[in-house]
Amino acid sequence: MDGNDPLYSIGDLARRTGLTVKTIRFYADTGLVPPADRTPAGYRRYDVRALARLDLVRTLRELGLDLPAIRRVLEREAPLHEVAAAHAEALEVQIRTLRLRRAVLLAVAQRSSSPEEMRLMHKLAKLSDAERRRLVHDFIDETFGGLDANPEFVAVLRSTMPELPDEPRPEQVEAWVELGELVQDPDFRAAVRRMAEHQAAERADGDRGGLHVALTETVRSVVGGAVAEGIAPSSPCADRALDSLTAAFAEAFERPDDVELRRWLLTRLETANDPRAERYWQLLAVINGWPVQESLREVFEWFTEALRTRLAGC
Repeated sequence: MDGNDPLYSIGDLARRTGLTVKTIRFYADTGLVPPADRTPAGYRRYDVRALARLDLVRTLRELGLDLPAIRRVLEREAPLHEVAAAHAEALEVQIRTLRLRRAVLLAVAQRSSSPEEMRLMHKLAKLSDAERRRLVHDFIDETFGGLDANPEFVAVLRSTMPELPDEPRPEQVEAWVELGELVQDPDFRAAVRRMAEHQAAERADGDRGGLHVALTETVRSVVGGAVAEGIAPSSPCADRALDSLTAAFAEAFERPDDVELRRWLLTRLETANDPRAERYWQLLAVINGWPVQESLREVFEWFTEALRTRLAGC
């Protein structure tokens, strides 16, 4: 130490740094800011290096670093940039957690949730992205596992996972909670398993038509037109629309357009048209911030009822 360097008392350091004497003494006692010298009476004295060291300690503490991390920086056991990066990452996790908690609380406030609902909401909302994906993958594995179901459909299921944003809106948290409950519901799992078994049976009979998007659009268009005209599915006026639909399915599946086709179609619709399946995709869209597609529930209910009415007497 240069004999010309000024020395400071703890009081001097307190005035220069804005820290309390008690805090500076604590840092000195723990070895973070050791004194440079002592007076004959035993009072601690600090040099300019101690002042700079104390200023760094204060800055790092204000940034949220704990004392062990600060000690590693001061003793050059760890580079400052590495410690800063690690703590920045930890802070990001904390910030994301706080945002999730805020969204949960807002959702609870909006829906007047019970304590049980709030606990469930908090439990599901704080799952990591990987845990959310695993929950959905477990659902897919149980419902489609071991079956030769429609591979394109299963691929779409596996590729569209719930991804809560870092700062979710209350409705996104609510949607995730509902989806989390839905994929764990044994009754829904059993219903989806029946759909998967039906798909496997269809593939065994030669169906390799993929997702049949074009057929879905045909049903939407034809039934939508009938509904717009006020035609009830049980009305004789619905015959033209129904004939148009059965002809489209007969062509797509290369089957005769006869009573057996209509029976097959009715079974197919009754198996696949579970409103909870459509709800699954709606919830996924809300969670991921995608546009929610127009519901086809009423369209397929009309189609199903039209078939059921005409097959009643067969």
